Amino acid sequence: MRGRRLAAVLAVVVLVAGAAGAAVVLTSRTDPPAATALELSGDIHTHDPALVVGAAEGDPWYVFSTGDIKEGFGAPQIRRSTDGGHTWELLGTVWDASTRPEWVYESVTGVQNFWAPEVVEHDGTYYLYYAASTFGSNSSVIGLTTNTTLDPDDPDYAWVDQGEVWRSTTGEDNYNAIDPGVLTDDAGTPWMSFGSFWGGVQLVELQWPSGKPADGAAPVTIASRIGSPNAIEAPYLVRHGDWYFLFVSRDSCCQGTDSTYNIAVGRSADITGPYVGRDGAELTADGATPLLSTTGDMVGPGGQSYSRGYLAFHYYDASLGGDFQLAIRELAWDEDGWPVATTAEEQDAVG
Repeated sequence: MRGRRLAAVLAVVVLVAGAAGAAVVLTSRTDPPAATALELSGDIHTHDPALVVGAAEGDPWYVFSTGDIKEGFGAPQIRRSTDGGHTWELLGTVWDASTRPEWVYESVTGVQNFWAPEVVEHDGTYYLYYAASTFGSNSSVIGLTTNTTLDPDDPDYAWVDQGEVWRSTTGEDNYNAIDPGVLTDDAGTPWMSFGSFWGGVQLVELQWPSGKPADGAAPVTIASRIGSPNAIEAPYLVRHGDWYFLFVSRDSCCQGTDSTYNIAVGRSADITGPYVGRDGAELTADGATPLLSTTGDMVGPGGQSYSRGYLAFHYYDASLGGDFQLAIRELAWDEDGWPVATTAEEQDAVG
């Protein structure tokens, strides 16, 4: 048995001087906190999952993900689980060839599919943010569509295009407007994190009910690797306890079993930062604390989102030849208030 997973009792021998001889004192030790990995089945072929956990027990869960290139429109995909996130079915896409946002194709040359959606609810409306770009370019745009329900069987179900939220332009902006993640702070103000490579992760203030940028809003950098190629992206903000947590993906995605993607995290008392890692180093200076990386057949985890205690991400399954898959874990939190995404078995594997 490995030491870190022994039963919670350790024997410590204390030598006591005098005629009493040796006494044995027992002290207890608890196992380290560990995440719980959900067992998934069904259609889990996803990249960049945006998880929406049901508000009440028995409510359906949804995952929105990067669209595959098919029929020429590559819209964000929708999956649903009716058994608490275990079994997933593909419901289709957010739009089809006849309802796609044509303005995107006019704004960004070469768009084929739509990336890394984000879904948040405010005052009865669901806001779905998405990114449009091409690999290796920061000529990119983040768009928005809204709906009053996520249930495609509801007669009121309809996604309504709300147009552009933010863009980046090659030669003008030192950031990349993809991978949106939205969180409302304690004061009721929504903020959107975004960014990939270039100048790192950005944060911009939004406003309700439009879901668009606040008047005069300008992005600020909240995380960076420092130096080229600045391999950091997929930011996601989470409120837990007294802290705002910033989850990021680092290194190389989308290369099957050659992927080096991994998830790291920092936290701040203020949503605008500064965010720091466990050792106090700022995330603007590559200070993020590692959270989850390649383990066994799970290669390159990243592209994460969070909903009601659960972290969703994609990875490349070595046992399936590097095919990409959905994973969902219920996070644990340690005594210092930091998230734990590794399972007990993964902790055993590293000793």
